[in-house]
Amino acid sequence: MKTLIPFLAILLLFLMPHVSKAQETNDSLTYYQVETVDGNVFIGKILSKDEKMVVLKTDNLGVLNISFKNIKEIKPLTTKNIVKGELWPENPHATRYFYLPNGYGLKKGEGYYQNTWVLFNQVSYGLTDNFSMGAGLIPTFLFGANGVPVWITPKLSFPVKKDKWNIGVGAIVGTYLGENSGDVPILGLAYGVSTFGSMDKNFTIGAGYGFIDNDWGQTPVISLGGTVRTGKKHYLLTENYFFFIDEDILAMIWVGGRFASNHLAIDYGLIIPAGTDMNTLVAIPWLGLTVPFGSKQKGYVQGR
Repeated sequence: MKTLIPFLAILLLFLMPHVSKAQETNDSLTYYQVETVDGNVFIGKILSKDEKMVVLKTDNLGVLNISFKNIKEIKPLTTKNIVKGELWPENPHATRYFYLPNGYGLKKGEGYYQNTWVLFNQVSYGLTDNFSMGAGLIPTFLFGANGVPVWITPKLSFPVKKDKWNIGVGAIVGTYLGENSGDVPILGLAYGVSTFGSMDKNFTIGAGYGFIDNDWGQTPVISLGGTVRTGKKHYLLTENYFFFIDEDILAMIWVGGRFASNHLAIDYGLIIPAGTDMNTLVAIPWLGLTVPFGSKQKGYVQGR
């Protein structure tokens, strides 16, 4: 158990509050985000508007006269979106950490493609505001195999208190498709998670039970995760699993970060296994790429 202590200390450091003074602002509505039908987004103060036109004052582009027929959406922004004179867009990958899902969910029409170490591929999509579905595979056929591992990841999520407490339930269900696949069992994990905090700074605790066909595990897998936004496009991440095997505890500690723009995210970190009988430090590198698509993949014209 002593070998777990330093890793739990790392976990606690990641989960401690870490909010810069620049982000500690009030929520008064000052700016508006105006999205046009061609996909551009302008940020500024509305000087006037009528049934035909919106007059928007931006910092970089001056005063813009935008016809209502060219406007797709007008969205008020709170001052927490403006940090050191810049617009910080919403976290485009707020529904998960490295892989662990949290209580936030994809909205209808949002999706992403995730690739890890080239081999692990998954696509997830929001079918409604509260339900998403993912599907993935490892392309072993590229190496001459007669089958391919596949999985699906249904997830139901909803807020208990908006931007402060969200819960989610779901499953990871996988098998192997190919020759003699009828003899391959269906296995996976059914889980529940509870997330406390905003999209930019939160902590998640969860539990799940593994299964193989109709046989379920006797002890739960406990998960802990968290994220802290440290900049406009940068986040710290941690994701951790605890397995109880007889009287032993096996932990998988993931620590690292994420660079995220509206069009691309790169996850990087280390996976550190730890257990009651482990006396050697082992660190496995993690590198993942995520590309969003759908309604959340929008470019910003920085005209604030």
